[in-house]
This record gives sequence, structure tokens and C-alpha cells, in this order.
Amino acid sequence: RAMAGPTGLKPLVAVGQVTSTPDKELNFAACAGLVREAAGRGACLVFLPEGFDYIGSDTAQTLSLAEGLDGDLMGRYTALARYRGAPGPAEPGGGEGRSPGDAGSTVPRDCGVWLSLGGFHERGRDWPTTQRIYNCHALLDPAGRLVAAYRKTHLCDVELEGRVTMKESSFTNPGTEILAPVSTPAGKLGLSICYDLRFPEISLALRRAGAEILTYPSAFTVPTGSAHWEVLLRARAIESQCYVVAAAQTGKNHERRTSYGHSLVVDPWGAVVAQCREGPGLCYAEIDLDYLHRVRREIPVHGHRRPDLYGTVAAAGLAPAP
Repeated sequence: RAMAGPTGLKPLVAVGQVTSTPDKELNFAACAGLVREAAGRGACLVFLPEGFDYIGSDTAQTLSLAEGLDGDLMGRYTALARYRGAPGPAEPGGGEGRSPGDAGSTVPRDCGVWLSLGGFHERGRDWPTTQRIYNCHALLDPAGRLVAAYRKTHLCDVELEGRVTMKESSFTNPGTEILAPVSTPAGKLGLSICYDLRFPEISLALRRAGAEILTYPSAFTVPTGSAHWEVLLRARAIESQCYVVAAAQTGKNHERRTSYGHSLVVDPWGAVVAQCREGPGLCYAEIDLDYLHRVRREIPVHGHRRPDLYGTVAAAGLAPAP
């Protein structure tokens, strides 16, 4: 079972980089291989990118391949996360605090890791009436429980003339809330997805609510990634004084889409401390919360804010951390 490590060792996280296609079986095999490799290295938390389940070649295919959180695919990831001997779900079906879609899974239950599954194409409860999906960042614990499910709040509608056209809002419902940071063996994790990276308000709101690690599972295009990816991730880390973890899609997903890659981890000072090479694979980073708190003590920007001049960036329903 992968743990944070013996007393005195810093928790190790693993960040995945994959090339998802419309073939869900091949995608699962690739992701499962990375999760097993990371668990074998002792990672306590494994991050997979947006579209880890699949990237469809068009809107119709994207909608047709989507599943609920209680479906077969999420059930297979539940079994993958769970450590050997962990009890199964008390009842079938999904939802926060339960193991989704686990019945009948043949995946061995021996990884014992937390799984950050960013950008799952989710058929929500409103699917029968809306025929639209959610872009869902699911967080599983080593008991196979769905601990959190964040639905992407900022949808990617962009048009770079002659280069990139995306209109996520044409088939995706926006999420309606920012979730409270989740306590994990590596630290308190704040959940976002891809295009959310361009909105510092969400990172500042999560920092105010106690986040120590911000995560942006992504599928950046080559034009936007080469210009903005690293600088935005480093900016979010510096302004929030958090670790930033960004798993990414890489390479040719299908005939009309190529993703930028460059999965990476940034520390609270803004230094890139881990980065994937070209192609599918993993990078690893230790999370040093003592260092994080030192950075916050030495430059206490959180306490220097002037809400009297420009208000407070806060998320509805999230209490500020002590």
C-alpha cells in the first residue's frame, strides 16, 4: 500500500501525462499503468489530467461516450485506488463518501492511493432532460470513496482565428460551486480544472479557505499552452503561496486535436520542481508543508490584503481558514 512514507519523509505525489483518444479501453489501460507505477514508487496521491477517460473527435461522440459517476469506468478507478482488503461500498451507486459503480469490477484492489481524476465527462442527474454533461474533477481516497466531485465552473469558449476554436458551453453545463479544500496525506487540496487556471479569483478563494495545494488537470492546446501554460501556473502558485499541480494531456488525441503536455509541479515560491518529458509518463514531487509555511511567514501577503479598498475574494459557502 502506498503511503506518505515513514515519519520524517515528505509525502510524494505523482503527476500523470497521457494522450487520451476516443478509445476508452486503451485510455484506461494507459492510466492504470501510470497509477500502478506511481503506487509502486510510494506516491500517496496520483493526479491524472482533464479528459483522462477519453477525448472525443466531435461533440456527438463526446456526449455518447459520457457516463455517470456511478458507471462502469469510475467503478474501475475506484477499485484501482483502493488498497487490498479495503471494504467494498455499503451500497451500489456513487456519490460523495461512497464508492461509485464498483460492482463487478475485476481490477485488483491493491494500489492504496488517492486519485485526482480531473475532467471526467459526467452524465449528471439532469442528463435525461438536458442531454448535456459536466466536466467533473473527481477525488477518490484509498478506500475507494468519492470524497469530492467538482464541476468545472469556467467553460472554455475561445476562438483563435485560423488556429483554435472551442465552445465547451455548447454541450457542457457549468458547475455551480467551488468546493472546500480536501485534507489529504499531502496537504489540503483545492480542486479546479484547466480553463479555471485563467481566473485567479478561484485560487485566491481556495487559499482563503485553507488550500495548500491547487490542482489544474488540463488539456491545453499547443498555441495557448506554449504561450500561457507555465506562466499562469507559476503565477497561481506565487499569488496563493500554494503548491500547484497540473497534470496534462499531450500529443495527438485525434486527427483534429493535439495537446501541449508539460505536466508540472510548482512550489509556493514559484519554482518548477517537477515536469514531465515529451510523451506519456509521470513526474514526481515531494510536498514540503514546512517550506510552504515558511514562505507564507516570510512574505505574508495573505495578511496584507486591503479588503477595505478592493473587497475580499471568497467563495460562497466556504469559511475562511483559521
